[in-house]
Amino acid sequence: MRPVRPLSTALAEGTVVLDGGLSNQLAAQGADLSGELWSARLLADDPGLITEAHTAYVRAGARVLITASYQATFEGFARRGLGRARTARLLGRSVELARAAAETVGDEVWVAASVGPYGAMLADGAEYRGRYGLTVGELTRFHRPRIEALVAARPDVLALETVADVDEAEALLAAARGTGVPVWLSYTVAGGRTRAGQSLAEAFALVAGDDQVIAVGVNCCEPDEADLAVVTAAEVTGKPVVVYPNSGERWDAVADGYRGPATFDAPRARGWRAAGARLVGGCCRVGPDTIAALGAAPGTSER
Repeated sequence: MRPVRPLSTALAEGTVVLDGGLSNQLAAQGADLSGELWSARLLADDPGLITEAHTAYVRAGARVLITASYQATFEGFARRGLGRARTARLLGRSVELARAAAETVGDEVWVAASVGPYGAMLADGAEYRGRYGLTVGELTRFHRPRIEALVAARPDVLALETVADVDEAEALLAAARGTGVPVWLSYTVAGGRTRAGQSLAEAFALVAGDDQVIAVGVNCCEPDEADLAVVTAAEVTGKPVVVYPNSGERWDAVADGYRGPATFDAPRARGWRAAGARLVGGCCRVGPDTIAALGAAPGTSER
């Protein structure tokens, strides 16, 4: 159901459940995610699989769906031979697919248009390092056209996510300014700092007085990192906190696979909610079962 209230209003009333990792759900459905475009390729080649993945999450209790536009850029699709007009339509399609899944349940479901970092376009893991050698102005000019294409499809919020560097956070906020669509900003962090090495206090302070930002926090990090980040984000900004970590399993590049136990579970999220988290979900390798458990946890609103 299309929401009748801004997401910010729902956050003032309680915790709202986000979805989980889109790529792992697509893989579970048999999708081929090889190639530089990753899940964004399916926007052109098999959009039905994306709707199916969104639907799995909304039926599990997610009340915010994040679109399949994380790695969708004009530059990335141009390498595949797609022109700007076609790419703009595909970016808009990402919002439409999430909205279609949202309509399969009778509750309010918000659609968050994913705006991934510059490094996602490079498809070489650079988003986990930051420091691209570009100025804030250059990064703003990169992000603005894709944000405009997403906004044209009328999402409820822009998810400026997996940001490794305060400089790029500044650029993303500048690119989103004036669109009329609220945003959340979430960093990817390691060792209690951004991936580019800035302190969490410095990173979160960037949005302390920014009214377009309805939530700030972290995603695509280990659950252990989220504990400190949620507390710091709430203390520094006074804003609702968004948190959606990975499963906690660790990538082994030699073995070309994940190792170790998953450390993200629903009981752990209680501490995040107590510290100020109002948008709680999962990122890579967090599936519908875990999202269902989050939605069933005490203190969680399933709006």
